[in-house]
Formats: sequence, C-alpha cells, structure tokens
Amino acid sequence: MESIRSFLPLLAVLAGYLIGSLSFAVIVSRVMGLSDPRTFGSKNPGATNVLRSGSKSAAILTLVLDAAKGWLPVVLVKWYGPAYGLGDGTMALVGLAAFLGHVFPVYFKFAGGKGVATALGVLLGFSGWLGLATVLIWLLMAVVFRYSSLASITAAVLAPVVYLLGDGGLWIMSKSVALGVVVMSLVLLYRHAENINRLIKGTESRLGKKPGLAAHAPVHGHAKHGHRHPPHGEPKPKNRSDHP
Repeated sequence: MESIRSFLPLLAVLAGYLIGSLSFAVIVSRVMGLSDPRTFGSKNPGATNVLRSGSKSAAILTLVLDAAKGWLPVVLVKWYGPAYGLGDGTMALVGLAAFLGHVFPVYFKFAGGKGVATALGVLLGFSGWLGLATVLIWLLMAVVFRYSSLASITAAVLAPVVYLLGDGGLWIMSKSVALGVVVMSLVLLYRHAENINRLIKGTESRLGKKPGLAAHAPVHGHAKHGHRHPPHGEPKPKNRSDHP
C-alpha cells in the first residue's frame, strides 16, 4: 500500500497534464463545424482566436472549458489529496502540469495555445480570491486599452505579486504554490513574446478587430490607370478619358 501511495503524486501530475492537453479551441470548433483556429487569425488555439471565426458561443465555451481543465485537477487534489498524503506541493505541480498540457498538448503534436484561460483556472483552483483578482486585472486592462495580449501580459506579471500581497489575509501563502504561479507567469510571458514585439511596434490587433483585414477603398481596375468607381450618388464625369 505504501509503495502505491508513493506513486500517487506522479499519477496526479500525469493526469493533470493529460487533462490540460485537451485543446478545447480545436475540439469545440470541430464539433460546431467551424474552421480550425490553427489555420486563421493568430493561429493560436485559444478562445480569442475562436472568436475571430464569428461564433461568440464557441469562444465562450472554449474559454470556460479551457479554464475548467486547469481548475478541476487542482481542486481535486486540494479537496481529496490530503487523505492520500497529497499536499500543496502536489497541488502546485498538478496545476502547473495542466497549464503546460495546454501549451504543449500531447494529443496535438505539442502545439498548443498560450495558456491564459487555463492559467486562470489553475489560479482559481489555488484560491478563488486570487483568481478573481487576476480576472479583474485582465478586464481592467482589456477595457481600457482594448488589447487582449496586453491584458494577459499584465495579469501574468501581477499574479505572483497579488499572491504575495494576499498572504496572511485572503490566504496563507504556500511556497510551492508561489513557485508554480511564478513559473506559469514566466511561460506566459515567453508565449506572448511576439505580441510584446507587436505592441512595441504598434501593430498588435485590438479586441474586436479581425487581423489581416484592412479597409479597402472602392477602387476597381488597375491603380496605375486611375480606374475608380464613383461613390453612390456621385455623377460619372463627362467628356473625360481614362487615358491621356
């Protein structure tokens, strides 16, 4: 019996990783008959890119399920683990494994999303207050600046700070959990490296705007010949030739 119990932490971490590897952006899109989110937009299999398919319900469902797969393994260890000798260390590792499963999913050739929703689910599992504070940070940045990536980056940077500041008040800080939060934050920053570069250049897409779509003037024919279709209501020019 003792030999079996000694393997429980490893089994719990493995289960967390396998659950985290379920890429719900891809799964939900397939079930709902949408395009694979890895083939358009940012090509990131996450809720934000699913939203670019035009289906808000699919995006919401993806967000909820991606968060749930981070939350569930953590709370199962949190609620039932102590009876089997599983403490905060195992809980932190299980949460980290679920997060890394999303980023590097075994079912999808290790090509996953950035992990924002799953990280949020893990934080909610660690502490509801910690998760709520992180959500509020994300929402504030998203509403004010209209950049999903900037909101995610800010929340990732501040999550460890919030966890440290809440010690002794809203929760009792665990060094294992603190380390897990820091590692997730660093991985999130790494996964957003391209977004950070685009934010600096001013080319990052804002929320609600489909990337790669630019406004086109009502121009037809070859630009060099000056062919232009007149706006509605404007009379066609008379006694003019398109060529000199």
